[in-house]
Order: sequence, then C-alpha cells, then structure tokens
Amino acid sequence: MQNNMMYEHKDMTLDMFTQQQENIHNNEYFIKKSLLPQKSTVSKGKYTLQDFQIMRTLGTGSFGRVHLVKSIHNNRFYAIKVLKKFKIVKMKQIEHTCDERRMLKLVQHPFLIRMWGTFQDSKNLFLVMDYIEGGELFSLLRKSHRFPNPVAKFYAAEVILAIEYLHAHNIIYRDLKPENILLDKYGHIKITDFGFAKEVENVTSTLCGTPDYLAPEIIQSKPYNKSVDWWSLGILIYEMLAGYTPFYDTTPMKTYEKILIGRVNYPDFFVPEVIDLLNKLITNDLSRRLGNLQNGAGDIKSHPWFLEVVWEKLVNKDIETPYEPPIQGGTGDSSLFDFYPEEQQLDYGIQCEDPYEHFFVDF
Repeated sequence: MQNNMMYEHKDMTLDMFTQQQENIHNNEYFIKKSLLPQKSTVSKGKYTLQDFQIMRTLGTGSFGRVHLVKSIHNNRFYAIKVLKKFKIVKMKQIEHTCDERRMLKLVQHPFLIRMWGTFQDSKNLFLVMDYIEGGELFSLLRKSHRFPNPVAKFYAAEVILAIEYLHAHNIIYRDLKPENILLDKYGHIKITDFGFAKEVENVTSTLCGTPDYLAPEIIQSKPYNKSVDWWSLGILIYEMLAGYTPFYDTTPMKTYEKILIGRVNYPDFFVPEVIDLLNKLITNDLSRRLGNLQNGAGDIKSHPWFLEVVWEKLVNKDIETPYEPPIQGGTGDSSLFDFYPEEQQLDYGIQCEDPYEHFFVDF
C-alpha cells in the first residue's frame, strides 16, 4: 500500500492549477550575484512549426502537451511544449506562462533544462527545449519503489546545486517533485517545467505548487521566500527514500491539514543523519529551516548526510551516476516515457483571429 501512495500525487498539480555561496574555485555555476538582467530575454523568431517533424507525445497537462520532435535542418531531437492560449487565459495563468518563458530563456546550468526558442500561432504557444531521453525520475522511483541511501543522496545533491543557482538569481522554483526531474542519457538530472518559477527579490504570496510539496506558509497564504524550495527538497528526499511523501492523504485538504500539523513519521530504515537533515528542512520554523539561514544552501551542503559529496566534481558531472538509462542516445529513443493517446487532428499552425495575441507578445 505504501509503495502506491506516492503515485497518487502525479495528477494533483492539475487541481492546484485550477484553484489557483560562495564562489567555489571560480566555477561559473556558483555565483553570488544575479546575472539575469545582463542577458537578453528575447526568445521569439528563431523557429517555426515547419522546422520540425512531430514524432510522438511525451506528456500531457492542463494547457496542452509535450511532443518529441525532430529538426528537419540538423536531424537533432527536441522537446516542444505546446500550450493552448484559451486555456491559459481561462485558468488565469497568463503571468505564470510568461514567467516560464522568461525564466527558461535566462537560466543556464548543467542541471536545468535549456530552452532554445519560442514561437506561436493563433491558438498555441510553442517552447523548443532540449530532449532529455532518460525519462522522469518519477518513473524510475515508481519502478524501484524506493531508492537506497546513496542513490537518493546523489539526486538530492544535484537538485541542491540547481536550486542554489536559481536562488542566486532570485528565482523561486516552487514545483520541485520527481515528475519535474528528468534524467539525461548519462543519468544526471535536468529540472524541467518552470511554470511556477518566479523572479522574486524578497517575498511573494501566490498560491501555487503541488499539494504534497507545499510549505505551510504557502497554505496559510502568508508572504513567503525562497525557503519554500528547501521545504520541498525535504519532501523530495523523504519520498525518494520511503517511496511515498510524509504528508500524503486521499485529498489535498487532508494533506494540507497534515502539513500544518507538521508531524513527520520516519521509517525504521532511515539513517540518523538523514532524519536530522529532514527535521531541519521540513520545519515550519523559518528560523530553523536549513537554506533560510545566514549560510543559505551552504548549511545543507555541509550537513553530515552529504559528508562524502565533492560538490565541485558534481557540478562538473565528474562523478559516476548511480543509474544510466538503458537508451540509445541521440536517436530519439523515447522508450522510457509513458505513452499517451495522440490527438487525431492538431490545431497547430492555424492562422486566424487571435483575441489573446496581446497577452503573449514575447513568444
């Protein structure tokens, strides 16, 4: 029963949509100061629908779907995220969608997805991104039921470096979960789906995220800061080790009640070091939550559970991964993604009256 519990939350994001360091060895990925304003945010005009051959659907969501495509110019494979304009407007997600485009254009890190450009037609928005062949961490966890301690630690460490980078650029990610972590052909992570990411200097108050991973301050509609991502990291580590989330229940409201109570029960096989770490991440006391203190992410990286992690090697992908996806890299192999029914008639490329054009001028 426990092993099935975590797989319930894969669709809960849809409910939420509708409800509304130091510079180490001068490594370019460890930055003290935001570099984002120095980069161009232009992403449109580089591609059109005619540049790609659509192969198959990789995933579906509230606003559209993600396709595996092949470039007719260089024969490389990409993922194109297609979002339906009328659904975005109807569900009041215009700001989130525009933030996603801007964040994806600006970020550049080994463990974050890369966006190559955007375009649109009268009905849809298109985001062209790297195709990451290894599938979702969620799928691997579903097959494994739970990860051994070293495996969970490896993925958690790569996530920490990605989140640390985002926070250095004043970006809150706000949707950390196994479904949003892809594995490349070597087994390193790529965090994807920036639909809830936002550049925030101090605090924000938008209610968004996936119920199992929401920090209590979000549920209580309090202003919150980047520390909500570190709460979600704690939930993610727990889930990777246990196979289910600590506050899981059958409905979002019951999950919220458990989160606000904040009582975490740890399985007997959790080692003392990880229990200590999780107690300091999954806490509603912001004066105790690691990542929110004076040393920021440094407090998490220096925790005893991560003692053997060589962070400089990790960010350079100079550490062997615990799992290498069984795929043929560079061939468009999509065997590690679930199959979805294909729409018989896609409304892509249609040019007609567009009542929403003024909302998406940067696409």
